[in-house]
Amino acid sequence: MSVETALRNYRVAAWVTGIGLIALVFVAMPLKYFLDVPGPVAVVGVTHGFLYMIYIVCTLLLAERGRWKPLDALLILLAGTIPIASFVAERRVTARVRAGRSPVS
Repeated sequence: MSVETALRNYRVAAWVTGIGLIALVFVAMPLKYFLDVPGPVAVVGVTHGFLYMIYIVCTLLLAERGRWKPLDALLILLAGTIPIASFVAERRVTARVRAGRSPVS
């Protein structure tokens, strides 16, 4: 797999994970805790967890292809756990990988 293919897969995974996390935090959880509707958290939470695992694999593949430092990969992985951060990380990683630089430092 080339770096460009790994980057494309990472970008898709980052967006899908970010959208899933936003749906979980800003839609499903308020429904559960403010309106006592627990169903969406069960569905969206499990879906986000599955999608986050795919994000992890895609990030690690890109890190391996791009020869990132382990700390750089860890910071990008953590971005998938903070709402909106995966979008910011995706833009930064894309620009830096295409420029041939490290994604974080």
